[in-house]
Amino acid sequence: AQDLVESGGGPVQAGGSLRLSCVASVYTFSSACMAWFRQGPGKEREGIALIQPSGEALYDPFVEGRFTISRDNSENTVYLQMNSLMPEDTAMYYCAIRSRSCFWASTKYPGWGQGTQVTVSS
Repeated sequence: AQDLVESGGGPVQAGGSLRLSCVASVYTFSSACMAWFRQGPGKEREGIALIQPSGEALYDPFVEGRFTISRDNSENTVYLQMNSLMPEDTAMYYCAIRSRSCFWASTKYPGWGQGTQVTVSS
């Protein structure tokens, strides 16, 4: 089993910032792709940020420039720094893990956290 535990969500006003964390209980973290997905009300789950084992980061255009994904392999943790938050960012945020390379499709990820809610008010 691959256990992922997210934290850091909560209510925030538009223009504010939050930092999400996800701790993975896996011994292969350093060679894994880590991803952040989100699912808003009535919407499908969408990938917003990926980080390869190399540290290369990829972003959905809607969040690029506002969100930053990073990883600390010594702590088995991936972060998502979210700035300039907008009401449209309101969603349940999930981290996900898969071996080696990253993909945008959620179906490629066998391991998921329970999610952390982010609510942005205008």
